[in-house]
Amino acid sequence: MPFACIFVPDFPAEAILRAEPELRSQAIAVLEGKPPLQKVFAINEKARRIGIEPCMTKIQVEPWTDLTLRPRSLLQETAAHAALLDCAQSFSPRVEDTAADTVILDLSGLESLFGSLPQIARDIARRTSDLGLEANVATAFNPDTARFAARGFPGVTVIPEGKEAERLGNLPLDVLFPELIAPNPSEADARMLETFDLWGVRNLRALCALPEVALSERMGQTGPYLQQLARGAVARTLVPVEPPLIFEEAMELEHPLVLLEPLAFLLAHMLDQLSVRLGARALAAQKLRLQLTLDNGFHFVEDVPAEESSPSQKSQSTTRSSQFTNCHPERSERPAFPTRSAPLPTNLQSEIPNQKSASEPGLYAPEGGLCDEYLQSKLETRNSKLFTRTLELPVPMLDARVFLKLLQLDLKAHPPGAPILKVHLSAIPAQPRSTQGGLFQPPTPEPEKLELTLARIAGMVGEEKVGSLQLLDSHRPGAFRMRHFVPTQPKGQKEKSDSATTQAPITALRMFRPPLRVMVTLRDGKPAHLVCPKRKEVDGEILWMAGPWRSSGDWWEEDGWARDEWDIAIQSPVVSRQSSAVVSRGSTGGDARRSIIRNPASAKSSLALYRLVHDLLSGHWFVEGTYD
Repeated sequence: MPFACIFVPDFPAEAILRAEPELRSQAIAVLEGKPPLQKVFAINEKARRIGIEPCMTKIQVEPWTDLTLRPRSLLQETAAHAALLDCAQSFSPRVEDTAADTVILDLSGLESLFGSLPQIARDIARRTSDLGLEANVATAFNPDTARFAARGFPGVTVIPEGKEAERLGNLPLDVLFPELIAPNPSEADARMLETFDLWGVRNLRALCALPEVALSERMGQTGPYLQQLARGAVARTLVPVEPPLIFEEAMELEHPLVLLEPLAFLLAHMLDQLSVRLGARALAAQKLRLQLTLDNGFHFVEDVPAEESSPSQKSQSTTRSSQFTNCHPERSERPAFPTRSAPLPTNLQSEIPNQKSASEPGLYAPEGGLCDEYLQSKLETRNSKLFTRTLELPVPMLDARVFLKLLQLDLKAHPPGAPILKVHLSAIPAQPRSTQGGLFQPPTPEPEKLELTLARIAGMVGEEKVGSLQLLDSHRPGAFRMRHFVPTQPKGQKEKSDSATTQAPITALRMFRPPLRVMVTLRDGKPAHLVCPKRKEVDGEILWMAGPWRSSGDWWEEDGWARDEWDIAIQSPVVSRQSSAVVSRGSTGGDARRSIIRNPASAKSSLALYRLVHDLLSGHWFVEGTYD
């Protein structure tokens, strides 16, 4: 049963390089601890060549001018580990989460899908590199053997069955004790490795040559077990993990970010990584959520535990029914930062100056101010605020350039209002859409291009004026709200049956948008004549009427309504003598109505039917529409 292991050397440094790929050509050291007691936690190969070693202090490594220093980021390490699991899950459903820098996957039955074992190993290495991580990949017929080979040999390694002891013989004993490189190594493992070193045992071949009985007498059962591991003779089953479908990317900034252009550069890189991860799992993005940790100017640092909660576990802001969602904004009227000696307010709110570059779009809100409700991060200062924007897509998409443009348009319309300390981007996955065009269906615009067009229009006219109408469950006539436009799938037309009977014609009411304001003359409390300044054809004597129909509602709200509706018939400006005589013989009541019914041809040519509305609250009269 073949297995594959993916091991990322210098994982904390690789997590930094994944977020900043431009640093791959440089020597980098990752620092951990509080200033000024920071120490080197991890380094890359280039830093190792120039003499940098772990546990060196920051003061000791500062003389190296060609060395780049970065603080350790648990958020970026979490995102890199999730990307490593996504890479393994894209090849095999049985994956073991061995360590933060190591995953083992079962390759049973995959040769018919992906080719031979060397081909599978090369594909895994290539996909890991596409996700921004440089890893060692090894395949063997034993999970521990594949793990030791990945830790000991660079690049791609394939160990045939039965050749485990021969291929692993030259590896140092350190591969058997991966815990020694941890921040808190086990003292027992360190003493055991020191004992082997005193015996002159430097590699796995020398360990395999030791007599098993003598080794057991001196080290107990641990000695023979290590010997079996060095020979590749230990068989065990994987402990598969089912990681949740969470796609998140995070980046902690060394300096606060103010302008929109550098933020777009960072978002482009993070969106590319999210798109690759989604594509590796054959998924697309249905929703994007951008969370920005803001700085309001205070820098009172407290002693907090060195633990960090994932932004996905924090409570989310209340979303609106529109396309983009924001926190409830509360604008501040005081324009300046408080002084350092000022006491910290109880609600931890501060004021942001009204700053904005005239030559380049910035992230400061035109009126200043920040959101009212925020969460605090334990690794940040107590005054850090969380700014959330949610981008809901009409259909599942997987285009990083479209995502970037939509986020740029949204941030331009809704700036955060303060410098940015941390960027967190997450995607809600969904199955990709499957569409098939038809020969007899009209062409429709691509959903990606349509979404960009609607976002640009919303930036000019406002989000509440762009979308599709949704009728409200209310008795109020014409009550609707705007919702985000989502294209519907075309439905096939049903074949018409020959036995279907012809339906009777239906009278339609053609609404006027907006309704026509009219002046009405009442007679005995009923409308008798109306005058419309905007349309002369609506002027005239009311020849027939029906009503009124009274309705009202929302009396408990500020925008309550009450109205009377009338159906009326008035004489058109151009009328034939015959039709005029027919109508004149009737009266403004039932006789006129009967005359219209008895002479439908003349009434059609000379009369117009309208709906007249009387707003009882304002007292105004309107012509709401005409009947066809």
